[in-house]
Amino acid sequence: MTTVVLVIDSFGIGALPDASKYGDSGANTAAHICGIINGEKWPFLKKMGLGNASNLLGNPLQGVKIEKKPIAWFGVMNEASPGKDTTTGHWELAGIVLDKPFSVFPPEYPSFPEDLIEAFLKESGCGGILGNKAASGTAIIEELGEEHLKTGYPICYTSADSVFQIACHKDKYSIEELYRLCEIARKLCDPLQIGRVIARPFDGKPGEFFRTSERHDYSIDLPDETLMDVLQRKGVETIAVGKIGSIFLEQGIDRSYHDAGNPACLTRTCEILREKTDKDRFIFVNLVDTDMVYGHRRDVEGYFQAVDIIDSKLTKIQPFLNDGDRVVITGDHGCDPSFKGTDHTREYVPVLYQIKGQPGGSVGIRGSFADLAATIAESYGAKMKNGKGFF
Repeated sequence: MTTVVLVIDSFGIGALPDASKYGDSGANTAAHICGIINGEKWPFLKKMGLGNASNLLGNPLQGVKIEKKPIAWFGVMNEASPGKDTTTGHWELAGIVLDKPFSVFPPEYPSFPEDLIEAFLKESGCGGILGNKAASGTAIIEELGEEHLKTGYPICYTSADSVFQIACHKDKYSIEELYRLCEIARKLCDPLQIGRVIARPFDGKPGEFFRTSERHDYSIDLPDETLMDVLQRKGVETIAVGKIGSIFLEQGIDRSYHDAGNPACLTRTCEILREKTDKDRFIFVNLVDTDMVYGHRRDVEGYFQAVDIIDSKLTKIQPFLNDGDRVVITGDHGCDPSFKGTDHTREYVPVLYQIKGQPGGSVGIRGSFADLAATIAESYGAKMKNGKGFF
């Protein structure tokens, strides 16, 4: 049996009950996109029951009607862990529920503690840093890219997430040198409980800077075993696509493909599904563009189109599936492109759980993302510590 989990990064479906604590009351990534973009939308997701899932929260999706006979089990999941970042969301999808949030740096200059920067400069040999504040990744390289080229100082910045990000031009720092800086920062950020250190290489010239595909995430150590660890003990081959391997520090993963961007990740997923094998497999895929390229940049049309491409690809992968294989669509948090600011939003995420060859139905409003991990584990005859299986 093969199970494919496709995480449409930041595909939220309505503000959580505690969203006000995060300044996110009224956010709804999917519904607001559907309300702004006219016409019928996402036919395969509709067929799976996306409209049905949203209706569980009383939020009809314009252009995504309720399906009378959905081909997937549909529902929405509440994030039990505090936070609204990539690491927290993906960890909970894999069965790790946090009892306290990761630390975040203050947004205003200087964001980073003085002793952290002193230690970073000493260990890295850099003469200084630029940035030292919360910022959009594309905006800060436009603001400081030229100064970075003149001084050679790396651009270090944060966001509303628990991140320490380092942006360097490829003419100043090779990819290997940038990764070395991130490894130093990762070690220094561990005692501060910072979720991720992220390498953000860029290229181009002043006024025309652009980020390249060699982004790499350095996650904090996992506090427990994940769904992948549990499945490995059952002899299931675990395969990661996109930034999944980085988020989980390759723990419990047999094969890891660090493809960048949705087209490459979707192509890789199809290639894996075409492989002839008698093994049980679990394929975990992150589709980052909805969040990184469109959500944070508040591009509603781009976000819609990215989901539309995923929808089309879902149709094309169906012939590669055998009866009983699973395809799961979900998200890890929200990033409403019509909402205020440029940060993630604290939202429910949809869960669409297709079992090929079988009809679907409702799994309701779930108490944790970890319910998905519990369900997948049970389908392979295993059991997770956290979460309650759908069935």
